[in-house]
Amino acid sequence: MLVVFAHSSTGSTVATVHRADGVVMQLPGHDRKYRVPHDLAHFATERALDISGGVFGSIAAGAVFANMRLAGGRPRHDASARSRRILDANKQTLGLAEVLAGVIHQVVETGDPAPVAPMIRNAYAVLDPGGFPWSDEQVGAAVRDLTELTAEWEAQGTLRVTWPDHLIAVPPPPRGVRRGRRGRT
Repeated sequence: MLVVFAHSSTGSTVATVHRADGVVMQLPGHDRKYRVPHDLAHFATERALDISGGVFGSIAAGAVFANMRLAGGRPRHDASARSRRILDANKQTLGLAEVLAGVIHQVVETGDPAPVAPMIRNAYAVLDPGGFPWSDEQVGAAVRDLTELTAEWEAQGTLRVTWPDHLIAVPPPPRGVRRGRRGRT
């Protein structure tokens, strides 16, 4: 999935998402006060930590957030129901991705020299007291990725990135699907 980050007419950012099914969606940002776009922080964090059920993996699978709008292509006949199923199935992961991306965003935005691994572990522990599933190297990779993407964003004013296919969320099957009538001749 191709994602193009650009400045919007409001001074914020907009991520134009070109999904594999031909649908093009726009995801507006609400981050005029930040130098680093928040949705870019999601992209870098979710990609570096292999989170398929976050914002971009869910969008790639067909989820549509309330603030998104259709910019091109033809959605599936069941696009709305599919989106609801994906968002419901990934609710917990989306919340987790928000927290993790928030920490990575803060570190890159402020240039905070504090060790990021303890910060992100503490943030994670609020949502899940179990063991932290990522290594310090993966967390560092998320910071490096966002730092590099931000530099490119600032230099060019737009950014084209590709979401990996292996990180597309798996949509849950529809419930109560009718298969037709049996026994008819």
